[in-house]
Amino acid sequence: MDIIISNSAGKPIYEQISSQIKEMIMNGTLTEGDPLPSMRNLAKQLRISIITTKRAYEELERDGFIESFTGKGSFISRQNQDFVREEGLKQIEEYLTNAAEKAKQCGVEYTELAELLEMIYKGE
Repeated sequence: MDIIISNSAGKPIYEQISSQIKEMIMNGTLTEGDPLPSMRNLAKQLRISIITTKRAYEELERDGFIESFTGKGSFISRQNQDFVREEGLKQIEEYLTNAAEKAKQCGVEYTELAELLEMIYKGE
């Protein structure tokens, strides 16, 4: 599993781990039933504390992305399509918020921004 940790990301390491695993689930790299590395192995691989990986896995489990079984490990859970869509919408909202803020900084009007989004969305 390719997880990249950045000390300059401005996000806690456990959030970096959980968001990258969520992304792998959302894009189909990880699918239902796929095993995750043990918390200890992932911590060793990333050279971080096991407490950090535990926190990331707990967040993923709380959000319904993984299921953990004592003595067996953690696995990608069956995804509810509404939940996956909601998670995707949350990501889109974050991107659009950043784009809108940048547009305001550059003096781009709403209509121009909407036109640009429409062109990008339609592939023009």
